[in-house]
Amino acid sequence: MLIVSTLAFTVCFMVWMMFGVIGIPLKKTLGLNATEFGLLTAMPVLTGSLVRVPLGIWTDRYGGRIVMTLLMALTVPAIWAMAYATAYWHFLVIGLFVGLAGGSFSVGTPYVARWFPKNRQGMAMGVYGAGNSGSAVNKFVAPALLALGGWTLVPQVYAAVMLGTVILFWLGSSSDPTHRVPCEVRLADQLRLLRDPKVLKYCQYYSIVFGGYVALALWMVQYYVGEFGLSIQTAALLAACFSLPGGVLRALGGVLSDRFGAHQVTWWVMWVSWVCLFLLSYPQTDFTVFTVDGPRSFHIGLNVYGFTALMFILGIAWAFGKASVFKYIGNDYPENIGTVSGIVGLAGGLGGFVLPILFGVLMDLTGVRSSAFMLMYGVVWVSLIWMYWTEVRRTEVMGPRGTATLSRQAAQ
Repeated sequence: MLIVSTLAFTVCFMVWMMFGVIGIPLKKTLGLNATEFGLLTAMPVLTGSLVRVPLGIWTDRYGGRIVMTLLMALTVPAIWAMAYATAYWHFLVIGLFVGLAGGSFSVGTPYVARWFPKNRQGMAMGVYGAGNSGSAVNKFVAPALLALGGWTLVPQVYAAVMLGTVILFWLGSSSDPTHRVPCEVRLADQLRLLRDPKVLKYCQYYSIVFGGYVALALWMVQYYVGEFGLSIQTAALLAACFSLPGGVLRALGGVLSDRFGAHQVTWWVMWVSWVCLFLLSYPQTDFTVFTVDGPRSFHIGLNVYGFTALMFILGIAWAFGKASVFKYIGNDYPENIGTVSGIVGLAGGLGGFVLPILFGVLMDLTGVRSSAFMLMYGVVWVSLIWMYWTEVRRTEVMGPRGTATLSRQAAQ
């Protein structure tokens, strides 16, 4: 069950991230600026985000097998139709329908989790979430198809792959009626979870580790092309150094969350993100210092190797963070995993929709490509402060008991 579900999610994520590669030749063909390019790449993310809450609720009610199968089948005609689009608005509209594939996360997460005991749900959700590596698969496959037959070949091949995945998932999956939420649970009762402060906090965390991941996965290929002057093929390969660990290692993040707890893993993820984004934010800079021996010029900036290394570390951190956030959900809301994962997934997806647009706006306004990382750095600050006030200060080390313990130790 877990294997076939993870495969289906990998294909869905590959399709969802398609514009991250084919958007580059489309940008040149359609004459798009950075903001328009950001909107183009973000359109599928919008739909995939908005449908997550209803899909999570329907999964609780009707079971993941039927919901996942219908969802994937609905995307096939839209993917195929993209090959015949000619105007900018065509791609925006078709992108909305292709984006349905992104809602698969809120279906598969509760579907696979309920097949496992609670002490292994973090692992199960982490393995399923490793389907995020579909973003990296897209960066390997789409450039090869571009070189082989142009950008129109990509949606044609992806439509065929999605159709085959629909058939494979249906034949390889099962359904258990006991995994469904009882019918007396009303939609209004499930949506009331939106008022829960903990749910809102998990939404904030996920808007970074998932929303930021999606946004940068869409943005990185063109960033490498523009910042370092690389070809699309080389840029996609290097961008996969962020996307691949950001997807595959989610399973390891689930195991670590089961062992050390969701809080411990998430806290360290945020600090690693803070350090990486601080370094990535610094733009290429030339400056002159007037010394006693006369003016001396200096250059500060990451080269392509240092940049890729930091992105690799950031991808690993966010892989762990995506798993740890859903470990929180499995612990706190075992009866409503589908609904809460849909709400949190919505927040993460909306982050993935808004951030590429903001990246483009900032670049058009400032002309500084690293402004994207400056924005993400600020968002991480919000999560660190929120986490400190609601979780860290209440621990035995930081709270009143911890203060008393430290005082006794100092007296001794």
